[in-house]
This record gives sequence, C-alpha cells and structure tokens, in this order.
Amino acid sequence: MLKKEIATFAGGCFWCMVKPFDQWDGVISVISGYTGGHVENPTYEQVKTGATGHYEAVQITYDPEIISYSKILSLYWPQIDPTDAGGQFHDRGPQYRTAIFYHNEEQRQLAIESKRQIEASGRFSQPIVTEILPSATFYPAESYHQDFYKKNKTEYEKDRALSGRDQFIKANWQA
Repeated sequence: MLKKEIATFAGGCFWCMVKPFDQWDGVISVISGYTGGHVENPTYEQVKTGATGHYEAVQITYDPEIISYSKILSLYWPQIDPTDAGGQFHDRGPQYRTAIFYHNEEQRQLAIESKRQIEASGRFSQPIVTEILPSATFYPAESYHQDFYKKNKTEYEKDRALSGRDQFIKANWQA
C-alpha cells in the first residue's frame, strides 16, 4: 500500500522549485502554491505584492518508504541561497523568502539538524536565515503555475537563466 507524507518548502520562485523534486522516485506530486500568510485563498496577483504574508512554496507529496524526508531536505538546500533574507536571486520581497514548513515533530527535528549542518559546514560566511516554521494552510496556485517547467519550457528556461539561481548553485553548492 502506498504511504503518503507531505513536505513543504519555500525557495523563491515556485517555478524553479518544482523540477528538482519532481523527478525523484517516491515523489508522488509537487504542487506550487502559497503558505504562511494571513489572506484566505490568495491569488498570485495578491501574493506577488508581498502584502499577504504568504511565501511562494511547493508542497511535495511523497512515499517515505521510497524517499525519506532527510533525502528531500538534502535536495532542498542546494536549490536556494540560505543567506538571503530579502528573497531569492532576482525575485525580491517577502513572498520569495526561504523556509522549511514542518508537518510533524520528526520533520522539525530533521530540518533543525539539516540547518545546523549547513551552518557548521563553513560553506557560507553569512548567517543561514532560512526559517523553520510550523506548516500552515497551503493554497495551490492557479493552474497555469502548475508544472510550469513542463508546460512552458522556453519561458521557464529563460526565466531561470536570467534569475542567477543556476550560477549561484554552481558557485556555492557544486564547488
């Protein structure tokens, strides 16, 4: 029988946060959406103003017997600049901050430990500002945002190339 658990991460533009998780065995789905804010059922137009308190995020449904939460955490960190409190790459504002939203105590503990390991690694000279927060209501984004990298390949690749994300990953995570 298929087991299902949920992981929720904010890492800047949600378009760039789907593909890194979507292609792993055991990942059932990756949904783009909004979480952590004070507006019910927010729209993209509302969230992109930065005034709703929401983060652009992805919610990953996975089978923990095939892929562990620890493995998913290890995929998350190298997608972001964990030292940037003002957004991610060319996407600026509170809606583009990074955060790990835990769904239970085990996830909270694993997230804290993974953050501690990043801090202790010496990889970054600035403080790690990625927050670890309790999960909140997750609102799926509009349908045109779902699987954007598949449905709008050219636009996705262009936006990603211009964002600076890949250059940062290469310089800071693959070195």
